[in-house]
Amino acid sequence: MPYQRLLLPLLALGWLLLLGGCSEPQTGPAEVHWDRDTCERCRMVLSDRRHAAQVRHRLADGRSKVYRFDDIGCAVVWLHDKPWGDDPKTEIWVNDWRDGKWIDARKATYVTGQITPMQYGFGAQSAPDPKGLDFEQMRASVLEQEGLNGEHREHLQRRVE
Repeated sequence: MPYQRLLLPLLALGWLLLLGGCSEPQTGPAEVHWDRDTCERCRMVLSDRRHAAQVRHRLADGRSKVYRFDDIGCAVVWLHDKPWGDDPKTEIWVNDWRDGKWIDARKATYVTGQITPMQYGFGAQSAPDPKGLDFEQMRASVLEQEGLNGEHREHLQRRVE
């Protein structure tokens, strides 16, 4: 029965393909389980598909770890005290506020006046805007809003009032 000799290798190959398909890619934005995943910083559930962000950090063993955020402001403040926060290998992704597609946060243009989950007010977009800010300008504004203290105190106080 020659087909029996092929059965075991085919099953093994199928198993390897199945396992390979389940692993998370080591670059780019990761899948978000909307209304279930929580922000790494403030623990709010990610539900706004136009203002979320992700950070992918390279681990020493070559793999990567993804952190999810409900607002680019949360990602910026969270990254502020990380020794690898400014490392070019650290990927930062943000939703384009117009269509929800993931874009490179460092290459995005940020428009103000958006209603965002933590009220930082920045909407990222891939297209340039003469009134928009680049990543470093947006970052500086967020850190200034926070007084570099890394807490949402001011934003939460405004929400309560």
